[in-house]
Amino acid sequence: MLDILETSALAAGQAILEIYRAGPAVTYKADASPVTDADHRAERIILADLAAAFPDIPIVAEEEVAAGRVPDIAGKRFFLVDPLDGTKEFVERNSHFTVNIGLVENGAPVVGVVYAPALGLIYSAAAGMAKKAVVEDGQVTGEWTTIGCRRCGDRPMALTSRWHNSPETISFLTDQGISDHEAVGSSLKFCLLAEGIADIYPRFSRTMEWDTAAGDAILRSAGGETLTMAGNPLGYGKRNQSDDSDFANPWFISRGKA
Repeated sequence: MLDILETSALAAGQAILEIYRAGPAVTYKADASPVTDADHRAERIILADLAAAFPDIPIVAEEEVAAGRVPDIAGKRFFLVDPLDGTKEFVERNSHFTVNIGLVENGAPVVGVVYAPALGLIYSAAAGMAKKAVVEDGQVTGEWTTIGCRRCGDRPMALTSRWHNSPETISFLTDQGISDHEAVGSSLKFCLLAEGIADIYPRFSRTMEWDTAAGDAILRSAGGETLTMAGNPLGYGKRNQSDDSDFANPWFISRGKA
């Protein structure tokens, strides 16, 4: 499965890069978030690949959900797809955007691929092992490298959202005595935790499951964790929530090794 997900993410990423270089056409969804022709083109590629290879596994994809097309996932494992995570980064010509493909089983992300096409990096994880590789011209070059979270020292490094930071996040960092922090876009924050470059990612603003599943799978496979404010592992497949829409996440804290 992982080979197919990696190949699909690479193909989607190449399509995104073509539009990135040419200049995207931007529209806005009902929630005022931007969407581009790259989002739609990449999602079509991934949906076709996954449907052909895994016809019995439902796919929950960001733009499909926005269009009102949501498959039945009750009691099933399912894919979560964000074809272009970090659309604002993409529109602003920043390189911190990714292609995210995650597989959820029993409410937990167990397989994930995150490809950052403008950075030429791909991360993937399955069966409790996380890895990273360099990409050139849409192909992995060289060997995959196994990655893992580092043990947090006396001076932890935090990651925050570039576009969706919040006063609560700043208060948390202050309360924890964390002075070193960097704003990073998209699911790259999970990947940087997973490869031991940073230690903690507090997210006290809204995210959706397709934003987090792939990166979260990589982080967990690398020895890290993502916990809600109640201290429980962040769950996936959330439907009929009384306080938010389907697939919306609560606030969470992702971290490497304590």
